Amino acid sequence: MRLPSPYRPEADIVSHRLNSLKGALDWALVVPAASPWVRAVRDKPPPFWAMESLLREYPISSAEGLALMRLAEALLRVPDAETAIALTADQLGRADFDGSADSTLSRLSSSAIALSKKFLPHLSDGVGQAEAEPGLMARLGARTVVAATLRAVQLLGRQFVLGQTIDEAMGEARSAHRKHAALRFSYDMLGEGARTDADALRYLDSYVNAIQSIASGADRSGTPEHNDGISIKLSALHPRYEDAQRERVMQELVPRVWQLCVLAADANLNLTIDAEEVDRLELSLDVFEALAAQVAAERPQWRGFGLAMQAYQTRALELIEHVTAIARKYKLRLMCRLVKGAYWDAEIKRTQELGLPHYPVFTHKHHTDLSYLACARALLAAPDAIYPQFATHNAATIAAIVQMAGEVPFELQRLHGMGEGVYREVMKSTHAPVRIYAPVGQHKDLLAYLVRRLLENGANSSFVNQLGDESVGMDELLVSPLWLEREASLPLPHELYGPPPARRNSNGVDLTVESMRAPLLDALAATTVPGVPEFDANHAADAVAASAASYRSWTRAPVAQRAAALRHAADALDAALPRFCALLVKEAAKTWGDAVAEVREAVDFLRYYADEAERIMQPIALPGPTGESNELRLTGRGPWVCISPWNFPLAIFLGQVAAALATGNTVLAKPAEQTPAVASEAIKLLHAAGVPADALQLLHGPGETVGAALVAAPGVAGVVFTGSTQVAKIIHRALAAKDGPIVPLIAETGGINAMVVDSSALPEQVVDAVVQSAFRSAGQRCSALRLLLIHESIADDVIEMIRGAAEELVAGDPVQLATDVGPVIDREAFDGIQRHLQRLNAEAKVLVAPVRPAQEVPNLVPPHAYEVPSIDSVTSEIFGPVLHIVRWSGEPQAVIDRINALGFGLTLGIQTRIDSRAQAMAARAHVGNIYVNRNIIGAVVGVQPFGGEGLSGTGPKAGGPHYLLRFCAEQTLTINTTAAGGNAALLAASA
Repeated sequence: MRLPSPYRPEADIVSHRLNSLKGALDWALVVPAASPWVRAVRDKPPPFWAMESLLREYPISSAEGLALMRLAEALLRVPDAETAIALTADQLGRADFDGSADSTLSRLSSSAIALSKKFLPHLSDGVGQAEAEPGLMARLGARTVVAATLRAVQLLGRQFVLGQTIDEAMGEARSAHRKHAALRFSYDMLGEGARTDADALRYLDSYVNAIQSIASGADRSGTPEHNDGISIKLSALHPRYEDAQRERVMQELVPRVWQLCVLAADANLNLTIDAEEVDRLELSLDVFEALAAQVAAERPQWRGFGLAMQAYQTRALELIEHVTAIARKYKLRLMCRLVKGAYWDAEIKRTQELGLPHYPVFTHKHHTDLSYLACARALLAAPDAIYPQFATHNAATIAAIVQMAGEVPFELQRLHGMGEGVYREVMKSTHAPVRIYAPVGQHKDLLAYLVRRLLENGANSSFVNQLGDESVGMDELLVSPLWLEREASLPLPHELYGPPPARRNSNGVDLTVESMRAPLLDALAATTVPGVPEFDANHAADAVAASAASYRSWTRAPVAQRAAALRHAADALDAALPRFCALLVKEAAKTWGDAVAEVREAVDFLRYYADEAERIMQPIALPGPTGESNELRLTGRGPWVCISPWNFPLAIFLGQVAAALATGNTVLAKPAEQTPAVASEAIKLLHAAGVPADALQLLHGPGETVGAALVAAPGVAGVVFTGSTQVAKIIHRALAAKDGPIVPLIAETGGINAMVVDSSALPEQVVDAVVQSAFRSAGQRCSALRLLLIHESIADDVIEMIRGAAEELVAGDPVQLATDVGPVIDREAFDGIQRHLQRLNAEAKVLVAPVRPAQEVPNLVPPHAYEVPSIDSVTSEIFGPVLHIVRWSGEPQAVIDRINALGFGLTLGIQTRIDSRAQAMAARAHVGNIYVNRNIIGAVVGVQPFGGEGLSGTGPKAGGPHYLLRFCAEQTLTINTTAAGGNAALLAASA
């Protein structure tokens, strides 16, 4: 790795940054330098339509600000009037624009919005479908309000986007140049990460056209810093810009970017590679150095190549040192932009979800401000290698930079539509040139850019937000960031569920970090899949008898003792994560990402059920008449048969086992016949943690013999099963046919899981969710997406994007980190899927169907997708990477009704920006797990309890607060406390 780990203690890093600034900055001189700028801006505030004013009037923390932001994000892309009306009514209806406002213009706008709401229909009680009152005026009124709202959003977009085309943007820039000769521009062609190669090539053409246009007005005799420039996103130029695809990125992306570099170099322009997320930083440096080497070899005179750096990353200072070393190595002068950072919330969530040791970004705003200053000092200290470009709207930061720079040349940068007031004053008193970062593109494409800018600058703690707030005093606004807060502002990921004694989150792995993935690859080399002897089904009765005998002592053990054993096993499994991941890759053909997630889920199950058992198995005193006590308590039932599947041979296996053991039952564990080794190794951990051998027995063998014998054996107190609906029904009938007690069955089965997409959804988010849900894990998840329903008005474009994204997936050997889709579990599964594919090839419209896999791997089924005519034409679940797509129109509630009619009810996805529609659709659906605007896989223990209804299972939900109750019997104990001669307590109380 080029840089240290991104997951280091925040306080240690901040201490280092503070030391790096000693003697370099006197904050006592910053305040008097920045104060006049602030006073001038407050005396002459920006116009109402400037972003700072909008954020002040409608902060994003308010319902009104959130409504306007969401309308700006979605309304322009909605093609049909019905959805546009529903979206507008939904968002404006959630906020109160009748309240007081601070300015005449804002009061006028609020009144206009409030009046407009009266023309909009109320949302029905159905599924967020706007219902206009009868009559022409009502219908015309709603459409007029939507048209006016569309125009308002377009005007809003003009404040943040310099032009919809490069020519339009350059025209605006020329006007600005005439007013302020020191202004320069860096154009950003709006567009986020490419999902398809066609997207990437389209963005490439856009960049080429932009550079050629900028070049037409460039001065080729001077230096690039005096010309306008361009900023490019690497993720927009390659659909798989990620660490796992490093080899392909270097082969395909570097030549594309070099094409742009040649154009920029020959025109003497600044070309800046924009910053990406933390997990792409090392890859970005590989690409950057490869390009730097080419610049040195072929365009050594060019001084305009550069990189954007994010100060909120804990590795920012090391990044600057590394880039400086690259510049000196190749004898280049680079132009480097320093920014605060734009993905903070996403980085925090990713770190929490992955269970990583520390955050890769600073959790305190003042720590980011401090890091920015330390990074600025490092950039200013290397004028031979770096021309610094400081992007900030913070007056104190600008004053600090001016103080540290001395005579070192640098430039300042601001966003188009932001910071105009501050820079109006700064440009009067400093000679530093100012460059405007100027987005260019269609207003409907400004989603990610706009939301990032609003989140970045709209927080109550941001300088931009506080600048116009007279209640924030000068001392508070310009307070020094040069101090250390030792504790992070957020709980670390291992305390996601609370501080001790709350359950500890499982430890995870960032596979993009070489030092974190190395133990997994080492374990792969050292691990062999052990053989597991088959159990003789003729001895099933003996196994049950031994389990029943062990039950008498295990169920009498205190619940705290049983819970402690599960926690010890969880800690051992956490420590053995690399070995178990290697086992899952080798035995179950898991990809590395899926293997890590499964081990973590198993750890979570052990800890969660330990906590839950201690919670529910405490006796409950019940109220009643005087003279008696009443107590409700739970007990175990006896030996449970746990039958687990091959698709989650560790997590589901241990989840079933842990639930039964925690509640005082004993276990006869029958793992899937394809994956007994990982189950056997898990059993060893539990035995070592204190679970008696007879209380937990592993009985490996075919379901038809061993499983059937265990289910039929007398003395079995319960059965928990995960697998197909067909086998669940066989078990149900076998239990019903037995003499003796009625035996409970917990069954979790599959389903024809659907996702409904309306026309307000963002296509890129839809495609990400669909590809993950349908094809990850080779489609071998109970929760995997089988049926995608897309509104007809957007279907063509979304289907084309899904097609392109699916074709970018790598199907192959799961041992390889680059593999997205591994093989299905065995030949039987492969042959069954092939029969379905033959039928679909004949009956449906083929959308994605590779002729043959790129790699020769047994049982490999690449992603397939088909368009079918209707929902009811999908009659059975295909347990593999096969997706059915249907176009829908009409009312959403009718779509939900048709999904319900299929009879399954496991998972459902809803993609819409209409909140009331999502809530109402969820209420109407007979489905266990519903996910809005995300994928539909990867339920987290204790966070998204998992399980369905109908043909998808019996419930209760695994990983939820009601699951353990099903493993228990209930007992009420009533004691007559007066039997020994009277009610002494009552008599004493009345005395």
